[in-house]
Amino acid sequence: MSNKVRNEAVDRLFDAILTLKNREECYAFFTDVCTMNEISSLAQRFEVAGMLRDKKTYLDISEKTGASTATISRVNRSLNYGSDGYQIVWDHLKEKEQG
Repeated sequence: MSNKVRNEAVDRLFDAILTLKNREECYAFFTDVCTMNEISSLAQRFEVAGMLRDKKTYLDISEKTGASTATISRVNRSLNYGSDGYQIVWDHLKEKEQG
């Protein structure tokens, strides 16, 4: 993670998020902390990432998610040159599904 983002305040936020126990607690916390547009943007980026992983075209992704090509490109750059955050989450979700 970039040192520009890493600081005590962000550490406390992430620690707080890690205490959430279920989806309802996540809804309660995130609707208090974020605007609906911010939550929707995060969800859209996660969906875009999944579609890019599945080798969907930018046109298909844009049509399904409403994401701009700039957003799709930004997510694609994160997938290719980022900190592997998406992959970490996908791996955890796969583990959870396999139980």
